[in-house]
Amino acid sequence: MIELYMHDIQGGSSPTARPVTGLLGNIYSGQVPFAMPIGFNIPQGQTAVPNANGALPTVNGVFGIPLGTGLAGTSFAGDSGNNNNQNNAQLQLGPDGLGLGFGTITVIDDVLTAQPELGSQIVGKAQGVYVASSADGSRQMMTFTALFEGGEYGDSLNFYGLYKIGSAMSQLSVIGGTGKFKNASGFAELRALIPPGQVSTDGAETLLRITVHLNY
Repeated sequence: MIELYMHDIQGGSSPTARPVTGLLGNIYSGQVPFAMPIGFNIPQGQTAVPNANGALPTVNGVFGIPLGTGLAGTSFAGDSGNNNNQNNAQLQLGPDGLGLGFGTITVIDDVLTAQPELGSQIVGKAQGVYVASSADGSRQMMTFTALFEGGEYGDSLNFYGLYKIGSAMSQLSVIGGTGKFKNASGFAELRALIPPGQVSTDGAETLLRITVHLNY
């Protein structure tokens, strides 16, 4: 059994996860005929194409990233300590379930640590993608490789499966590895934790505890 802590950070000065494409508005109603790059900028004095429910696509003013992306769910809470920010209230996607988040592809280069603190011993990186694969924003399809940086482990493990946002635990399949993990199989349990505050980040961090159960 291996226990790791994965730090997924969107926005801010040092992001480790970046949305690279997604749906702007609702293509199914014919409003937008093709997928658009996420993180769009509305031309000055113009209006964004609304979603099917009439709501406008929104970018979170705290972190500068689109609402509805990431492992934290279909909304981000504002920074209550920033009195100048107008987006302190938690914002939700529209009830059509087909807003900005659905279909978003996010590329990750997340840090893996031995302890929950972001500044604790780094054991490797998690590199891959996750995709908002459910219309209601409750699931992300994840596929990534954990690259270990020497020490106790070494080499890499490959993961694939569905991460359930808001669930107490999700499970991913171990689908192989390299080096001492060659031909490895098994599963990993993912649990979302509240990030400790010892090392602060100016982005939106999602902390996952990954418990890996291996078979050979």
